[in-house]
Amino acid sequence: MKGYDAVVIGGGPAGITAAMYLARSGCSVLLTEHMATGGQILQTEALENYPGFPQGIKGYELADLFTAHLEGLGVDRSAVTVESVSGDAGQFSVRAGGEEHAAKVVLVCTGARHRQLGLEGEDRLRGRGVSYCALCDGNFFRNQTVAVVGGGNSALEESLYLAKLVDKLYLIHRRDEFRGHKIYLDKIMHLSGKIELVRSSVITGLHGDNQLTGLSVKNLKTNDERVLAVDGLFVYVGSEPATGFLPDGIACDAQGFLVTDTEMRTSIPGIFAAGDIRSKLCRQVITAAGDGATAAQAAFVFLEQLHA
Repeated sequence: MKGYDAVVIGGGPAGITAAMYLARSGCSVLLTEHMATGGQILQTEALENYPGFPQGIKGYELADLFTAHLEGLGVDRSAVTVESVSGDAGQFSVRAGGEEHAAKVVLVCTGARHRQLGLEGEDRLRGRGVSYCALCDGNFFRNQTVAVVGGGNSALEESLYLAKLVDKLYLIHRRDEFRGHKIYLDKIMHLSGKIELVRSSVITGLHGDNQLTGLSVKNLKTNDERVLAVDGLFVYVGSEPATGFLPDGIACDAQGFLVTDTEMRTSIPGIFAAGDIRSKLCRQVITAAGDGATAAQAAFVFLEQLHA
């Protein structure tokens, strides 16, 4: 069992920043990420609100820049899934990929995964018309008809991206007003010939056996139901945290996100959390990086106290 001062779980902006700050402070660090480092920004076509890039930057480009900052810092990296965290401050055991790693502190930066609609056939049709990533799958629906469901920034941003590829897009939201930023909604309104807003409506059923062919959509005001013929459905109805590997009893909010103080400390001494996994209002790349820096600094102070 190899020991580290800190194990950082998750290689998105929060995890990369935390690992970088800890390594620069002289700590031994293991960064685990079961996918490619960069996190969800790898699934984002472009970011227009990240400081320093007024013309915007591609998601994969920013991920590459984040990852490059780790080079030469001596951060060990492991492409495995963390299965459990046990023990106490100063002597945590992190089980990942069937191996045990000792850690004095643990930083949880696992983010959140896309929430499903919970409809019959959703799992069966995933990858067969149902998707949660426009950047990953949008090209498969070039010149076809698709729907996007959701009312936040993710739904609006991905609708704008898909509109460049498809012939027709239905944007379905359960309310009259969208929660996303006005700048995105204004752009969508200028594409009214290609994007049709389906307000105050929910999807009640998915059609198709081995491939999605349509959606049953119900208007919540009139109770009228109709079927939209679509080739693809992109789901952006919120996210849920990835916390199943953490010890029982760690404090979470009603949605399951980790509760921390302003220094990113969780209810378990020695375990810190940063990024989208936290219970907070704003989940953006910039806030995730800030969380990572704060968590790393708090963890470093904690380590200093352990050694005192």
